[in-house]
Amino acid sequence: MMTFLRRRPTFFAGAVITGLLVAIALLSLVWTPHAPTKIQILNKLKPPLTQGLLGTDHFGRDILSMLMAGAWNSLSTSIMAVAIGATLGTLLGVVVAAQRGLFETIAMRICDIIFALPPILSAMMLGAFIGSGRFTAIIAIATFMVPVFARLTCGAALQLWARDFVLAAESIGRSRCGITVTHILPNLSNLIIVQVSIQLGLAILTEAGLSFLGLGMPPPAPTWGRMLWESQTYLSTAPWLAILPGLTIACAVLGLNLLGDGLRDMLDPKARH
Repeated sequence: MMTFLRRRPTFFAGAVITGLLVAIALLSLVWTPHAPTKIQILNKLKPPLTQGLLGTDHFGRDILSMLMAGAWNSLSTSIMAVAIGATLGTLLGVVVAAQRGLFETIAMRICDIIFALPPILSAMMLGAFIGSGRFTAIIAIATFMVPVFARLTCGAALQLWARDFVLAAESIGRSRCGITVTHILPNLSNLIIVQVSIQLGLAILTEAGLSFLGLGMPPPAPTWGRMLWESQTYLSTAPWLAILPGLTIACAVLGLNLLGDGLRDMLDPKARH
């Protein structure tokens, strides 16, 4: 075990941070020190350790409870968005690699157009039509994830199509659809797993940005991004209102990025060598 930790410190650090994030998010579903939305005006703007472990905000709400509940809101939204984006993007990428030709050109140009529209701008446009909320954030983030996974899987799949075992499968009459399912997708699984862990960190950061702009989950549901937005007025008098959610977002993104780097080193034979 100690040998493994010495060889994989990045993976271990990322796994610990991510594991704590997931554990806190799940714990918040059944227990928090106080109700995250409970307003106690008499206890407003109490510094850490004077009223609760991390203090209170301008409404007297417990900061620790809000951070715990915000972990579930941010994580669940990001996971759903990345799951949708990864699924659609992977399917698009392998189909493009199998079909090539005009379909590849059209699909890649559409991906370029989506890349040109950042998720926050996409969320603003969606919000104008369907209103703000979790659904808007999920669709906006997922839309941005689709071309990321499509380009990644398409490039890797094209390399696999030139491999001997794929050419051998073609030579015995296997259909391109059958080869994609039995040979291409299984060999892309490690790459997709690594990319999912990395994109989860980006999704959490994007979700926080959308909540900061009021395009995420509506109040009173606590989110890390809204906590940052609400803290702007009190930066000089209650800096912990901004520091604590900011550090939480940074730690969550750092943990997922470290986990992704560690998984890449473990699952990629070339990187491992």
